[in-house]
Amino acid sequence: MAAFDAEPFLAGLTTRPGVYRMLGDAGTVLYVGKARNLKARVTAYFRASGLTAKTMALVAKVRDIQVTVTSSETEALLLEQSLIKTERPPYNVVLRDDKSYPYIHLTEHPYPRLAFHRGARKEGRYFGPFPSAAAVRDSLNILQKLFGIRPCEDGFFKNRSRPCLQHQIDRCTAPCVGLVDRERYAEDVRLAVMFLEGKSQDVLAEFKAKMEAAAESLEFERAARYRDQIAHLRRVQENQYVHGAGGDVDIFGIAPDYEGAQGVSSSEASAGGGAGAQVCIQGLFVRDGRLLGHRTWFPKNELAMSGGEMLFAFLSQYYLGTGNREIPKSVIASASMAESDLLANALS
Repeated sequence: MAAFDAEPFLAGLTTRPGVYRMLGDAGTVLYVGKARNLKARVTAYFRASGLTAKTMALVAKVRDIQVTVTSSETEALLLEQSLIKTERPPYNVVLRDDKSYPYIHLTEHPYPRLAFHRGARKEGRYFGPFPSAAAVRDSLNILQKLFGIRPCEDGFFKNRSRPCLQHQIDRCTAPCVGLVDRERYAEDVRLAVMFLEGKSQDVLAEFKAKMEAAAESLEFERAARYRDQIAHLRRVQENQYVHGAGGDVDIFGIAPDYEGAQGVSSSEASAGGGAGAQVCIQGLFVRDGRLLGHRTWFPKNELAMSGGEMLFAFLSQYYLGTGNREIPKSVIASASMAESDLLANALS
């Protein structure tokens, strides 16, 4: 294709908000962006000076620009993220399409099981989504230690004639061979559900009451079992505690790849920028005052954006461009974002 003639195109460009798509050879989408003022934003790519080397490399590849006018900048942001998800342009921040998030699944069964689940939902109750598979497995490990809920498949459950290793290491009460009655098991499931709902303080209070009742009845072995559960639950609370009053918040921090960001100044490094650098973005996820888990991403900073610009692009894609993402009450970012109000409006 012939080189892009920017002057006549810019002369007729509207000043309204919208989305622009930069196309390369054979119509390949190189970059998708949004603007409050399309004319001003697109014109900035063709100024004589002040562009980074990466941006100039992008502009040199442009053979055509297509624009879509929208009624507001918020609508432009939503359309931009939809197009990024569909087109996956090389110069945009593009996240892997997480079509299926991990959950904890409580099955419908006389003796329900708690299990890792990803994909289409079946019967039962689901808790999540969790930020990663590791966060689900950590939670399942805690639940087994605290409540002894079985992890085995129903087919395995039906064909047991003696307790398995999970019972031997005190991670299952062995309902498969009748070592726990249905009423007692249902009580353990109820407490496990309370824990998953963020009500660990209520679970702790019930454990204490049960321990005291067992001691008064001279059931010292049972009281000791509750004592051990209380101690373990307190350790879990210490590791996961964020704020006793509860609350849902996602927290994101950004840092550059210092080895890859040659020539990055100290101010750029602290902001998370650097020409062509790969950056690290860390997310922490808190639900009901409890740290649910964390996750790390390593997107490339193809256009040498600042830390705030990179976080804005990342969070826009994370919440708006990757399906039915759970949106918390608050999102905290480590770098200031000039368009934070725009993103807040799009998420509300």
